[in-house]
Formats: sequence, C-alpha cells, structure tokens
Amino acid sequence: MTAEDWKALTTEALVGRYREASANHGRLLDARKTRAANKEYDRVAAIEAELRTRGGDASKRIAQLLDDPEPGTRFWAASAALKFAPEEGARVLADLATLPLSMIGLSAAMTLEEWRNGTYKPE
Repeated sequence: MTAEDWKALTTEALVGRYREASANHGRLLDARKTRAANKEYDRVAAIEAELRTRGGDASKRIAQLLDDPEPGTRFWAASAALKFAPEEGARVLADLATLPLSMIGLSAAMTLEEWRNGTYKPE
C-alpha cells in the first residue's frame, strides 16, 4: 500500500494493520528472516507515520497495544509511546528486554538505552 492508501483507512482499520504488521515483524525478526522482516519494518513505519498525523485518538489506540500478546506489537507500540506516554513505553521496553534469546528483546534493550541516553528521540 502507498501513503495515500493508508490515508484512506479509518484509524481503527489502520491500527489493525499496524498490529498485524508489527506482530509479523517481530516474529520474522526472531526467526532471523531478515529480508522479510525488513519489508514488514517498512510497512509498520509507514503505518506509524500515518497514525502520527492523526493525533490523540491514534496515540490512545497505540497505547492500548502496550499489553498486546505479541512481543513485536508491544515493541513497536512502546517505542512510539516514548513520545506521548514515556513511563509506560519505558516499562514495556524494559519488560521486553528480559526476553531470552530474542531479537525483539535485544531491540527493546537497545531502544531503551538509547532513549535514556538521549540519542533516540521518537518522532
């Protein structure tokens, strides 16, 4: 889908696509299927960019994903939440960082460390 296609979706539908793509990204990353994971990364990033343009309602919907059963979805939601709900986002990233032998866990630990150091600034 293109940026124009994302704009045509309701916020609810867009959040559903975000959840699906972020879960797929996490699963593929942990399976070390990097090419496929990179495609999902691009998809999640594009959806997240559109969600950012939609303001507070979209932020609330992303915050609801902080407790999602999929680690990949929690990672993406927590990374985004660092901007509008930093304590909750940091808590979820810290929890994810404890996942054993997980690329999502490693990514969460690195994101949290860079955010605390001030080198990662969520858009």
